[in-house]
Parts: sequence; structure tokens; C-alpha cells
Amino acid sequence: MATFNGIEVPADGQKITVEGAKLNVPDHPIIPFIEGDGTGRDIWMASRRVFDAAVEKAYGGKRHVAWYEIFAGEKAFNQFGEWLTDDSVRAIAEFAVAIKGPLTTPVGGGIRSLNVTLRQVLDLYACVRPVRYFDGVPSPVRHPEKVDVVIFRENTEDVYAGVEFVSGSERATEIISLLNGKYGYKVRTDSGIGIKPMSPTGTKRLVRRAIQYALDFNKPSVTLVHKGNIMKFTEGAFRDWGYELAKDEFRSQIVTERETWILGNREQNLAITDEANARMIEPGFDQMSEKQRAAVVDEIKQTLSAIWATHGAGEWKKKLLVKDRIADSIFQQILIRPDEYSILATPNLNGDYLSDAAAAQVGGLGMAPGANIGDNAAVFEATHGTAPKYADLDVINPSSVILSGVMMFEHMGWREASDKIVEALTRTIQQKRVTYDLHRQMAGATRLKTSEFASAIIENM
Repeated sequence: MATFNGIEVPADGQKITVEGAKLNVPDHPIIPFIEGDGTGRDIWMASRRVFDAAVEKAYGGKRHVAWYEIFAGEKAFNQFGEWLTDDSVRAIAEFAVAIKGPLTTPVGGGIRSLNVTLRQVLDLYACVRPVRYFDGVPSPVRHPEKVDVVIFRENTEDVYAGVEFVSGSERATEIISLLNGKYGYKVRTDSGIGIKPMSPTGTKRLVRRAIQYALDFNKPSVTLVHKGNIMKFTEGAFRDWGYELAKDEFRSQIVTERETWILGNREQNLAITDEANARMIEPGFDQMSEKQRAAVVDEIKQTLSAIWATHGAGEWKKKLLVKDRIADSIFQQILIRPDEYSILATPNLNGDYLSDAAAAQVGGLGMAPGANIGDNAAVFEATHGTAPKYADLDVINPSSVILSGVMMFEHMGWREASDKIVEALTRTIQQKRVTYDLHRQMAGATRLKTSEFASAIIENM
């Protein structure tokens, strides 16, 4: 199509294309943008200036972005009578990479969250949230500099799948009757019902992307977050499917935490028996049944047979570590021992809570970027709301969208541009030249408008 929403595609740009898992990015890519509602207008104007300056300074005019506006939220409704136009969705699918400001979802029935709709329609199955500290940003914790984690949250399954039935409805009554009558459960008959689907397909593609990211950016570990001690066939399966994917597709590059114990025991004592090794990694080994003990011993044998030659003699210490943690435990760990975690792969609901909890330690959602990524398209976005009472006042911190642009450039392989932005943003905050949200918490700071903050970042490139 030459136009979307009646607006011509930029003649000076070319499409980003996708082949397998690889993007082919031309020097002048067409990138659709959604300005956003409320403060989105101020934030986008500031962020775009930063993006263009970074690309110019990184590549000396050899590259530039051909920005292309598409519509969602209030602006779409005012112009087209729809909160999300079909053409906007098609444009994202066509050009593979897009960026957006915050969007309003109208209160009341009849329309789902626009963000959720985009994720589901475009199958953007990985919500990616990097959380890191910028020196000088006020924080409620003692050592925010220890927080440097990227959360990969599954976007399409779990309780967010939207399979729900109202209390007292015919469908809810029918499902409860089936559960109680045929399967012997004891669900209260006046319950509302929600279904929590989790599949190996959804889990494995998320974990694959998390592991590949860890390898691409030289991260030390990937942690599978789950509540498998309670929900064994959904969240417990998420953990099992994650380990299965890691071993099947990345065997030479990864080692699991349990495997490190087995290998480490063998390295400390080359004469150790498989049973003695099993007893060391399973504290309750002697209380197990004979069948259970045999299974652990067999696990030791199979592990050493499969990877001792490649991972033994300390080689496992050079591999990407894949481990898992119970969800409630990781909420504590990310607070008191955050430096032990670099990549978290989580089901949908756990990731939602965890990403906001982590962001609170480094300055809140105003400093938190995000992306929703699938195999064929990616949308980078602000993680905060629209704050309509501050709209058009030129006061809001644009860092969430700016850092989402950093993610976008990294996704495109334009790391020179992304590095320029991060270095300049860091320097600007260290100079205590900040917007009002940070200024009120920083002694001796200079308060800047949104547009002035963007200018300061550009000046520091």
C-alpha cells in the first residue's frame, strides 16, 4: 500500500524486512510512530529530536529514520472514529518496527486495552523490559546501582489470555458443573471463572528469545520465574519447558544451575561415584523411595555422559547459566540481591508485577522503557500512563520513550546510535539537569522542561 490512514508512505525511506529471526535494516528505514495521548505529544517531540540527533552523530548523515505517523488512542478516535485503526495495525506489520507513546484506554465496557489489542493482533509475544540505574536518579533503596536486569514477560497466555466468564452466567455455570460433576472439584457455584492457558509453544518461543538476547549481549544468566510449587501443570510446566528448550537448542552455550552442582562435585573429586554425587545435590536423597533415588542417580549418569567432555574441567563457568526461582522468592531477591540476576523469563502475570517492582528501585516508570516483540514485528513503547493533566505543559520526563528508542535501535542493530543516547542521558542526569519529577528529589538540581531536557541530552552527545 502507498498510504495508510490516508497518509502517504515517506518516499525517502525503505522497508525493514524480516528473514527468519533476522532483520534486514536499510540505511533509511521507514519507522511508524504513534504520538500517544496526553503527555505523549510533548514526550514524542522531545524523543524524536534525541533519536534524530543520535543517528546523525553516530553515522554522519549516512543513515536517517524516515518517520511515519500512524494512529491509535484519542487522536485516532477524533480523526477516524476508531480507537485503533486497521491501517495502523497493518502499517506496523508492513514495516516490522514501530514506536509509540502512552495510550488511553476509555473507561467502560466494549473496548479492551489498546496495548493488549496490539500485542494479540500482531502476536507480539515477548514483553521486554530492561531495568537499570542511571547514576544520580533518586531511589528508595540503598544500592540501586546493583539493579541491571532485563525482564522477558510472556505476552499472550496466562490469565491475560482473556478467557473469563461472569459469575452466574450460563457459561460459568456450565463450566463449574463440568468441573464439579465430572472431575470432582469443589468450585463454589457462584464463582466467576478465568482460564489460565500456558503452552509449550508460547513458553519456548519466549525463553528462546530471552536466551538469544543473553548471548547477544553477553549476559551471565537467564532465570525462569514461576509459581510451579503450586500451579504444577502451568507455571511448573513453564519451568520444565524452558529448561527443555535451553538444552535442545542451546546445549553448547548453556549450563543449568543443577548441572553446575553435578559438574562441580565431579571436578572436586574425580573418583566420586554417581550415587555420592546424587546424595550431594539432593539433601533428602536417603528419604526418597528406591525408584526416586534411582532416577536421581540416572540423571547424574546422563548429565556427565552428555556434557562432561564439553562442560567439564571448569568450562561450564564460561557458559550462560540457566536457573529458576519461585515467583514470590524472586520478588525478595530482586530487592536484596539484584546483582545475581541479569535476564528474567516469566509468565505473563508474574512479569507484570515484577517489572514494575524492579522499576521502582531505579526511579520509577518514568525511567523504564519497554517493547513488545514478535517474530515479525516489534513495538517499542513508554511504560507509564498518559497523565492528561500535564498534557502540553512541556514538563514531563521523556526518558521512558527515549530509552524505548534505545531498545529499538539495539533491535535494529544500530548500537552506535543507542550507545550515544545512553551515554548522553547518563551525563545529563549526572549534571543534575532534569525534569520536575527528578528535580524535586535531587538537591542542587536544575529544573528543565521536557524540550530543554532533550536539548541537554543532545548537547551531551
